[in-house]
Order: sequence, then structure tokens, then C-alpha cells
Amino acid sequence: MHRGIIAAIILVAFIALAGCTGNQVSSSYFVDSNGILSVSCAPVTSSEEILFTNETYTKTKIVMHTLDGDVVTYLAAPEHPRVAIVYVPGAGEKPAGHEERIVRYTAADFAFLFVDIRGNGGQTPGYPLNPQRDFSLFEKGDWPQYYLTTCDLVASRKMLSGRFGAPVYAMGSSNGGRYAAVAAGVDPEFSGYVGISTSDWGVLDSAIQQGYSGNLIRFATSLEPSTYFVKISPRPVWIFHAVNDPIIPFDNGKQFFKDAHEPKTFIEFSGEHGINTEVDDRIIMQWAQIYATRE
Repeated sequence: MHRGIIAAIILVAFIALAGCTGNQVSSSYFVDSNGILSVSCAPVTSSEEILFTNETYTKTKIVMHTLDGDVVTYLAAPEHPRVAIVYVPGAGEKPAGHEERIVRYTAADFAFLFVDIRGNGGQTPGYPLNPQRDFSLFEKGDWPQYYLTTCDLVASRKMLSGRFGAPVYAMGSSNGGRYAAVAAGVDPEFSGYVGISTSDWGVLDSAIQQGYSGNLIRFATSLEPSTYFVKISPRPVWIFHAVNDPIIPFDNGKQFFKDAHEPKTFIEFSGEHGINTEVDDRIIMQWAQIYATRE
């Protein structure tokens, strides 16, 4: 029976096996001398509301409840997906802009989870990326929001792994590609990483140029997505970038790819900035081949 028919539009509470809170007894983080973040995230509870269902897929709103606030996600999935995606949006990107995309991914037997990350202007509270504010929290031993977001993405991966038993990829567009790379490096259970129209933040280079040292450099290093390529390897990396990208220059994307470890693939696509149908087609085609024999 299709999952969407099991219940009407109700709230269903369940325990996910990962998440993050500011409670230092049940969760913790550590940044080593190389600036690499590791996290131990407390469990989260979640509630689920079915928004739509048909014979192809079910769309649900899933709210992860952490002690540091609720994180809103939207999941579209066939009953038995071959692959699952934790998708991290770019700045200001809303789930409504992905309606056609989720139909295409679910038709290919892929599950697509849109994570409305903290401070992105959506339903999840928080503030936009603010390295200075996060560093002040880091200095006090509190949780920077950046690290909380990493735990949110790890919780999302665990939820999909537990639900479907399928490979789960971290994928993000623009700023979202940066968060996704950190999550893929921190959580070795992600099957790989896809970055679209993305690159490093440049926070570390700026700190070095200004003559900073010590804890600030270690913290700045922990923010940069390329820091985590060493941890993502030997899992695969795909980098997509458009030559005419007006927001994150093509050369930045090429440098980001150069920093990645093998196995890695760089794909130039048409258009300007952010995920589009050409990127979708390449991902669907490639993964359909890789997972063609999956039962």
C-alpha cells in the first residue's frame, strides 16, 4: 500500500536518530587543529503532515524539533526510492520553486528532501550567515548557528536512511552547496556530495589577509566547504557551474573543483546561477545508471 494512503493529513511523531541541541550534556562539537569540525548531535523528535499523495509520490512537511528551535523540511518521495537527496537551498530559495523538480525526481524513483535551513528567510528561525556572531559563540563554547545547521543536515540524512534504506546524497545550490559540503564531510554516511554554482565562502582568505591567527583562523577554516573534501573522499563529488554565473564566478567554481579529491566530476552547464533543469537531467541520468540494478 502506498505510504500516503496509510494516514490522512495528520501529525505523526517519531524519533529520528540524529539532530542537534545546545545541550552540552547530550551534544557536543570539536574543531581540530586543522579546522575540521566534528559533531555529536543529540536526537531530535519530528512531526509530519501529509500535504499531497498520488500513485507516484507523497509530499509531506516534516518539522524537526530540536532544543535550539524547529527546523522545517519538505519531503517528496516514491514508496521505494533508489536514491535520496538532502537538498540545501541557496539564499532566499523557497520550496515552492521546486514543484516541477520534485515531480521529475520522484518519477525517477528519487526522494527529494528540501531543508529550510536556519536563517534562510523561510519558516525556520535564525539569522543569515554571520561569521562574527558565530565566532563570538564559538569563543564562549556555545553552538554557532553554522554548526547547528550541520547537525540539522546530519539529522535529515539519518531520517532518510532510516526511512528508505537507500543511498543519501548531500546536495546544495549556491550558499546551500557550501553547507552541504560541510555536512557531507562531517557525516561519513552521506553517499556523496553535489555542489551547484558554489565555492568557498572566502572567510578564511579574508581573515588571513587581515593578519588574524589562532582560534579565529581555526574557526574560519571550519566554515570553508573545501576544508571537508579530505573527509568526503573517497566518496564521489560532482561540481556543476555555469560559465556565465554572475554571482559566484566560474573560476571560483573551477578552483573549488580543483580542491576536491578524487573521485570527482566537473560539469559545465548552460544558464547563469543555481540549479536548473539541465543540472537535474544530468543528475537523474547519472544516478539512474549507477543505481539501475538496485532492487
